Amino acid sequence: MAKLKLKSIKMTRKNFLPLSIPDIGKEEKEEVLDTLNSNWITMGPKTKLFEEQIRDYVNSKQAIAVSSCTAALHLALIAAGIKEKDEVITTPLTFVSTGNVIIYQNAKPILADVEKDTLNISPKDIEKKITKKTKAIIPVHLYGQPCEMEEILEIAKKHDLNVIEDAAHAIGAEYKGRKIGSISDVTCFSFYATKNLTTADGGMITTNNEDLAEMMRILSVHGISKDAWKRYSAQGNINWELKYIGYKYNMTDLQASLGIHQIKKLDKYIKNRQKLSMIYSEGLKDLACISIPEEKPYVKHARHIFAILIDTDRLGMNRDQFATELKKENIGTGIHFPALHLQHYYAEHFGYKPEDLPNATHISNRILSLPLFNSMKEDDALDVIAAIKKVVLSNKK
Repeated sequence: MAKLKLKSIKMTRKNFLPLSIPDIGKEEKEEVLDTLNSNWITMGPKTKLFEEQIRDYVNSKQAIAVSSCTAALHLALIAAGIKEKDEVITTPLTFVSTGNVIIYQNAKPILADVEKDTLNISPKDIEKKITKKTKAIIPVHLYGQPCEMEEILEIAKKHDLNVIEDAAHAIGAEYKGRKIGSISDVTCFSFYATKNLTTADGGMITTNNEDLAEMMRILSVHGISKDAWKRYSAQGNINWELKYIGYKYNMTDLQASLGIHQIKKLDKYIKNRQKLSMIYSEGLKDLACISIPEEKPYVKHARHIFAILIDTDRLGMNRDQFATELKKENIGTGIHFPALHLQHYYAEHFGYKPEDLPNATHISNRILSLPLFNSMKEDDALDVIAAIKKVVLSNKK
């Protein structure tokens, strides 16, 4: 591992280090070209292969490739029977799509506060928020660290609720020896360009429930009984039947062409992300104004995002000012996430106030994501540490 001595590295990078860069290799590019030359570019045999690879990787019985994690979550809610006036509990610290898909069903998103140590949803607050209208829980494995699934599943069983895991950050993560994707009723993954595994855009649903899988598969292609490959390939049958009013949510073979090679590299990618995260943790541990979310010993963290919490009082500037100063040092950053209950739409339509979820409010105003991507080098991480220390020292009260 590279040494963590500040004096041994440059204080300012010459080139900008972005928050994330996709790592697309020769194999992926050749596979995409092969797909273009095959005359079949939409959902077909390569999508099917990618589904099988993900199914086997997470140890689930079924996997359905879709256009995004948002699509996956929406289909999961439909399959779970979520309808108007139902309530679904989720976390405020997530991307807006987690809450928005609940609204797609004319249901109400109920936000439970988060734990101070991991920033994941609090099982205790989940139980407090359950009413007669509650029908499901959507835990979000923030940054790639699994939520407390044993407690959440016990709560769900007690109240007869569906559990739909938002694992947009968590492909490759494990909870007490079990792969995320094999634990709950349904798990939804994202393969967006910034994720550990990318198909440019896209997602995957995994489940052990054969009936749910069949319904979601049909719903993802307009609600008809056969996808295009099953209708128009040499082995297909041109007849089909409309079973549900569905959606255009399928993945394509062009996207799957990336995924079938990315999945083979995933464990290597995660290993590098974990190494870089250790460098960050070690290099920043002596800064009183910076803290890092706790990692539980019984999980395997996928390390999609490395986030820090800033003590703005000690630092003498707010989070956005700090990010601006890092940008001057050629270090890109991000915010994951502005809390849902602080968003204008959620406050206006559901009456949420900052004080309703004090932990999430505190974190939302102080969280900052540092560069972390598959091809990132140790020296890049050291440059980030140097830049942070430079900004901290120059603004120390």
